[in-house]
Amino acid sequence: MAIVKNGTLWKDTDGNEIHAHGGYIIWHEGYYYWYGEDRRENWYVSCYRSQNLTDWEFRNHVLTTESETCSYRVRTKQILVNADGSKVNLERPKVLYNKKTGKFVMWVHFENGKDYQDAAAAVAICDTPDGDFTYLGHFNPYGYMSRDCTLFQEEDGTAYFLSAARDNADLHVYRLTEDYLNVEKVVHRLWQGEYREAPAVLKIEGRYYMMTSACTGWAPNQGKYASAAAMEGEWSMLREIGDETTYHSQPAFLLEHDGKYLYFGDRWGGNGDCYFASSYVVYPLIVENGELKLQYVEEIEL
Repeated sequence: MAIVKNGTLWKDTDGNEIHAHGGYIIWHEGYYYWYGEDRRENWYVSCYRSQNLTDWEFRNHVLTTESETCSYRVRTKQILVNADGSKVNLERPKVLYNKKTGKFVMWVHFENGKDYQDAAAAVAICDTPDGDFTYLGHFNPYGYMSRDCTLFQEEDGTAYFLSAARDNADLHVYRLTEDYLNVEKVVHRLWQGEYREAPAVLKIEGRYYMMTSACTGWAPNQGKYASAAAMEGEWSMLREIGDETTYHSQPAFLLEHDGKYLYFGDRWGGNGDCYFASSYVVYPLIVENGELKLQYVEEIEL
């Protein structure tokens, strides 16, 4: 067992700072794979792996300005670099493994790097969890805006893409196609006008819980959660969780590990140079009488 100290700059097994912001973790063949934003150099998404959630080995910059692009049946714009040579923004990368196709599929929030007017979803694929992903381009699902996002996968392989829409006023839930490369149906348009972002979902004791944050830029705010008996069922009203700053964090993803439920969040350092000082937190999640609770800890043993 190892102790993880919250709000610090975690380092990989080579002693380098981990840059996997707004990320997501999956379990595959004996390893946890952690994907997240890496805005340094010409990189967009980096990947680390671990067997214990504490010792993280850097694997690859899986998506960069030089990644291969490829068209597919969905009409997309395959832009990884602007005409003036500047980088675009690829935020909150989430990855699932599709057992039927044998592909690792990434969904990510796309912006042009100059403003937030594109508000699009982008897709990339790879044959291995830590290989070079091929970028399939960005689009607006059914014409809707798509910003902060996440993925959720059922035990039977059914997958969902969730993202903030209508300038963040609503949160949409889409069922994905069988190959995870397109949206199949708009399942929900949730909490209209309540302006939620940073969604994260986990199934706990047979019930679905979704955490979100308010829209306050880089500053932390009061987290809220809702629950449902099924992803496509009726979701409850939003309830507050944690304190007025969600213990100085914003949701990245929720994870079940060794019979325990964990909240992974970003403690943002702010825009510009401070972005690279952004750190991570892990807090225990507990369900009591059907209510989800977030437990503040300075450090946690994993």
